[in-house]
Amino acid sequence: MKTKTLATMALLIALSFVGSYMTIMGSIAFDSLPAFLAALLLGPAYGAAIGFLGHVLTATTSGFPLSVPLHMVIALTMALTMYVFGITYRILAKKLSEAVTLGVTGVVGVVFNVPVSLAFSIAALWVIAGREAALGLLLLIPPLTLASVVNIVLSIALFKALRNIWNKNS
Repeated sequence: MKTKTLATMALLIALSFVGSYMTIMGSIAFDSLPAFLAALLLGPAYGAAIGFLGHVLTATTSGFPLSVPLHMVIALTMALTMYVFGITYRILAKKLSEAVTLGVTGVVGVVFNVPVSLAFSIAALWVIAGREAALGLLLLIPPLTLASVVNIVLSIALFKALRNIWNKNS
């Protein structure tokens, strides 16, 4: 791994942590934006690592409010989301226009970050705390969807702005 890539990963993990404290309307945080950006700029595996580590760091510093096992499930689904998001971009970029590629990639990111991740979280919480607690996570669909859309749109805008600079200096 190049020093530049490792330093960029460290910066993006730190920005994920800082982004968790930057909120709009109390529930939209910018903690996943760096991982989505990494999946596009650095590649799917890097995005997955940053998504996982960013969530674990944020959950650790906030005291694992939903329990350690549930936060590990969330971190793993965050990694899965970023990997699929990055892979989708890589595959479609070879076949479709940039606008279509980024649009479809964005939709895939929202789908994995909300219903797919929530399904895993609901299953885990069902085992940990029971059916009622698990089904309570369904209330998170609207704010998680809005947060995902905002984080993905901003990550795509940053990617478009930074991609040429990144590629030129690689």
